[in-house]
Amino acid sequence: MSLPMPNLDDRRFQDLVDEAKYLVQRNCPEWTDHNVSDPGVTLIETFAQMVDQVLYRLNRVPDLHYLRFLDLIGVRLFAPTAARTDVTFWLSAARDVPVVVSAGKQVASVRDEVEDPVVFTVERTLTIVPCSLAGLATGDADPGVPPVDRTDELLVGGEPACFAENPAPGDIVYFGLSDAVPGCAVLLRMDCEVEGQGVDPHDPPWVWEAWDGHGWAAGEIDRDSTGAFNRPGDVVLHVPPGHTASVLAGRHAGWIRCRLTEPKQNQPFFQRSPRLRSVEASTIGGTVGAVHAEVVHGEIVGTSDGLPGQRFPLGRRPVVAGGDELIVEVSGPDGWQEWTEVSSFAESGPEDRHVQLDRVAGEIAFGPAVRQPEGGVRYYGAVPAKAAAIRVPAYRAGGGRRGNVAREVLEVQRDPIPFVSTVVNRRPATGGVDGESVRDAAVRGPLLLRTRDRAVTAEDYEQLAREAAPEAARVRCVPAHGPDGRETGAIRVLVVPAVPDTGELRFATLMLDPGMRTRIERYLDERRCVGALVSVEAPFYHGVTVVARLRSRRRTSPGSLGPRATQALYDYFNPLTGGPDGDGWPFGRPVQSGEVFAVLQRLPGVEMVEDVRLFAANPVTRERGEQVDRLDLPPHALAFSFGHQVRVRESDR
Repeated sequence: MSLPMPNLDDRRFQDLVDEAKYLVQRNCPEWTDHNVSDPGVTLIETFAQMVDQVLYRLNRVPDLHYLRFLDLIGVRLFAPTAARTDVTFWLSAARDVPVVVSAGKQVASVRDEVEDPVVFTVERTLTIVPCSLAGLATGDADPGVPPVDRTDELLVGGEPACFAENPAPGDIVYFGLSDAVPGCAVLLRMDCEVEGQGVDPHDPPWVWEAWDGHGWAAGEIDRDSTGAFNRPGDVVLHVPPGHTASVLAGRHAGWIRCRLTEPKQNQPFFQRSPRLRSVEASTIGGTVGAVHAEVVHGEIVGTSDGLPGQRFPLGRRPVVAGGDELIVEVSGPDGWQEWTEVSSFAESGPEDRHVQLDRVAGEIAFGPAVRQPEGGVRYYGAVPAKAAAIRVPAYRAGGGRRGNVAREVLEVQRDPIPFVSTVVNRRPATGGVDGESVRDAAVRGPLLLRTRDRAVTAEDYEQLAREAAPEAARVRCVPAHGPDGRETGAIRVLVVPAVPDTGELRFATLMLDPGMRTRIERYLDERRCVGALVSVEAPFYHGVTVVARLRSRRRTSPGSLGPRATQALYDYFNPLTGGPDGDGWPFGRPVQSGEVFAVLQRLPGVEMVEDVRLFAANPVTRERGEQVDRLDLPPHALAFSFGHQVRVRESDR
């Protein structure tokens, strides 16, 4: 059996001729004679014959040579990116002294019989600062009216009201903590009177915020057993990381507040203000970012032999992408000298302390020396002195799609911390992408030659954005439009991040990470055309709600068919894995009720789809629009499932 030959380009003579005639029709419509007797068509066939011979010879090139050619033009495999999430450390009990969670501590998933645990590393040091209640104040949203201090009234048992006697949106109750608690979880233990009439205790119209030195940043309620201040209980608030102390109502404290908001559609509001009998505050935990990678510190990679072009392997590989540039230190008579990472040695001079890093292979390379045509030798980058030690202060190894774990998976402390009882990730980890395969790099090679590291066409912007952020799941470039609907000349690069597949997709996970946005913007700014205005942003996610009624087949349980039908709708209207082709909902593709019938009818166990109703929805305000048969999406929008409802009844037969 002969060895299989690679087919790098499967076009033949007639394919080339047809493609050329198609381009003639599109770009030169006045050329109407496409018969073989036309001199222009003769030239087309001549060049097609020559290109066909070139393709025949190209297809004789072995795969190894093709990969060597890719290496010559600078194609390098993309390294994996590491997933990130926030992990919360809960104390066994409130402490009077700070509890420190050092950077580098590891948390992991539970080990099972099939797979090794997924390990995350804490990125920065977290200090869980103790606190107590230092003040209470009330006010409204008008900045001209100062808050009123209610601390003494609370201490003497005056039972101050949280809001005005007739509560209105904008009323605020302030809680002053004895110290700022950035990134911590604060427990407010309250004794309240049952006077907050009218409000839904499970969905009160309020937001919790904390002062960060510039404004009021949103916090997150983890638990509320007070029923919206209507019974004795606890409120656990996750304070944002920028929390700082300030002076309010004449008291210096770390202030947090609860502010009433405009009620949403059909949301009950307070008819009377609740009253506080007593309030106690304490710190019971803290939240910090963690990354799915092993952080290696102070690794000695070797000793220089004084020659150019040296290479040193790292102890761990691959090195995750998306972090800061690698710093390499070389010992010298004056101590350790820093050498910085560059993407190419083309602009490096003999005195430039530059290194290159192959993140996939985990290898550091110093600049080469190239012999010039006139006989001299040029050094592209400085050369470490002979016998100089070379070390890397810190780098991250690991990453990959496996780190995209669901919420509440990371619950094991690999490095126990005193006074910390449990740890958990309250949100899914996102951003983990496997390293690029050789096959994908072979496809990317011709694209690299076309863009030449410059962004001109929409496809160029999309390709370069993927290079800057390999963890992005989808990238689309569209023109920007003004309020009048006309194009403004600016460019919008829409980026959809990779998120774990955990069934129902959460809207918050699709928001663009600020770090990823900044990295893409900086990368495109260096490669865009002069005068081009580029905006990197998330797509507009158009909420879609389906209300359907099905009839099940005999021997099919309606209780099991309903969840399967709901999940099928969530899978189909999915920005990442939905759509007709299963590779994400197409940008700007309208949503029609007819295709909902098709999605539901092909489910096993469905006898008939009796009714389908389609609604536009707002995932932020949770409001639903009027029933329609078709939802038209703009070019920068994607369909997003929100609140599907499926009712199933048994078959009459």
